[in-house]
Amino acid sequence: MDLTRLRTLPSPDEIRQLPLFENIARQNIVLIQNLEQCLAIEAELKTAAVLGFDSESKPTFNVGEVSTGPHLIQLATLEKAYLFQLNDDIWQFLQPVFANRDQIKVGFGLKNDAHLFRKKGIQLNSVIELSKCFGSFGFKSPLGLKNAMALLFHVHFPKSRSISTSNWACKQLSEAQIAYAAADAYAPVLIFEELGRLGLLPEHIPNSSLKLRIRPSKTKPTTDA
Repeated sequence: MDLTRLRTLPSPDEIRQLPLFENIARQNIVLIQNLEQCLAIEAELKTAAVLGFDSESKPTFNVGEVSTGPHLIQLATLEKAYLFQLNDDIWQFLQPVFANRDQIKVGFGLKNDAHLFRKKGIQLNSVIELSKCFGSFGFKSPLGLKNAMALLFHVHFPKSRSISTSNWACKQLSEAQIAYAAADAYAPVLIFEELGRLGLLPEHIPNSSLKLRIRPSKTKPTTDA
């Protein structure tokens, strides 16, 4: 496959001029705060072949301060994004999802997430760090989510520092936080599907039978006019 057109990353200025990424629709973002809500989406969540994955924690600003996060876990399919505001019941509900070797969890910058999960005693299986999946494009260094979206889809995926460093432990998340969190899990699913369409899925997918469950990409991110 000719990847020539995908070997040149737009500059930061060029990325800012690209059409804005269109996030998953708000009505398809599910905010989950208790076990009853978990059970309501259990079947659809646990049958997904691929889940976009990210987590958010209340930031620490003082020297020696230890993070108590993650406080929010985001999982997404092509159709829905699930935002889990964590408590003991929700942690217990999510453990089998993260341990399941028959579900791929994909995302960017997951090293810190894995560290926090280990501290919680959560086992992570079948997790793919997408930032390292662009060697075939000629990139020797990991590629961030914003750059990956610009490269593959020619859209600007904005990242707000004020939102990323906001209080994710707050019981009432703002609409801006909800949209930001959903996008960080939804975009990796789009990227994974596009890599599959290009025939560039990572060879190290833990369970090769999963490839039979990953459908061809039918949805691409649309852009604002």
